[in-house]
Amino acid sequence: MRLRKVINALVYPGEEGFVAECMEIAVVTQGKTLDETIGNLKEAVRLHLEGEDLSQWGLAKDPTLVVTLEVEPEHEQTEATVG
Repeated sequence: MRLRKVINALVYPGEEGFVAECMEIAVVTQGKTLDETIGNLKEAVRLHLEGEDLSQWGLAKDPTLVVTLEVEPEHEQTEATVG
C-alpha cells in the first residue's frame, strides 16, 4: 500500500469566522480569523494523530497539511443592457 504524504483540508467562511475540515481524517475546527483557524487546524490534526500508527491511516511519517481556502465572491456578476 502506498502511503499518502499529504493531508488535505478545506477552509471556508462560517457564521462567525472560518471553518476548517480535513478530507482524509475526521478533523473539523473553526476560528474567528483565518490565522486562528489555520493554527487551530494544525493543533487539531497533531492531537488527532498523536500516538497513532500513521500507516493505519494510510499516511506516511510527518505528512504535510495542504489547505485550500474557499472564498465567496464579494459581488455577483450580472448582465446589463445598455440601450
